[in-house]
Amino acid sequence: MCLSAQVSFAASVFLVGGGTAISIVAWRRNKRYLPLALMPLFAGLQQFTEGFVWVGMNGSDPLTVLWGAMGFIFFTWFMWPIWVPFSVYVLEPDDSPRKRLFRLMALIGLAFGLLLYIPHGLNSSMVVVEINNQSLAYEKSMWLDFMMPRWLTNTIYVTLITLPPALSHYKHMRHFALTLVAVIVVDIAFLQFAYISFFCLLAGLATLHLVYIILTNKCARECPELFA
Repeated sequence: MCLSAQVSFAASVFLVGGGTAISIVAWRRNKRYLPLALMPLFAGLQQFTEGFVWVGMNGSDPLTVLWGAMGFIFFTWFMWPIWVPFSVYVLEPDDSPRKRLFRLMALIGLAFGLLLYIPHGLNSSMVVVEINNQSLAYEKSMWLDFMMPRWLTNTIYVTLITLPPALSHYKHMRHFALTLVAVIVVDIAFLQFAYISFFCLLAGLATLHLVYIILTNKCARECPELFA
């Protein structure tokens, strides 16, 4: 989390523990839930890497900052634009006319994520982390800024993570999309000074909504032939 190393590591333990437990439930109940169930675990691993960014920043250790930041932005810029549409694709009934769209969005997310992430791996000077208002800010450098305005990059990103659940066959996945929208609105309205870090924290906590969906087997009500 963006506030301190201690809070980042605590959030990591909480999310990884919950994500691991719910992944076991998903594996036993219905494997279509599994990609969704892994999202809290991945969010916890992301918070773990940000904890090391704090350790490096506090200890003036640029190598620890670099590796921690590369781990953090791996999830932020590369994984989430792929994993969210992929998870909805796996969950969607096979006869759904939107299933192909979700697969296409996952492929677009793959291309988009590679364009965002790979240049930072090839050029470590592009990995810029600053402390702003006692929070970590990653916003200074993004390779796609050379190709398009930042607002367009952000719009594509938000579309890839909110549109698939918003178009899902399942009502409770559409509710999850509203949870993500609420996270984005709060982030833009109040947390601009470190919006990437705060967004990932809030979105990580929002994945607990998925825990509720899986534990209560909400999808079984709308598609009993798949989830009974």
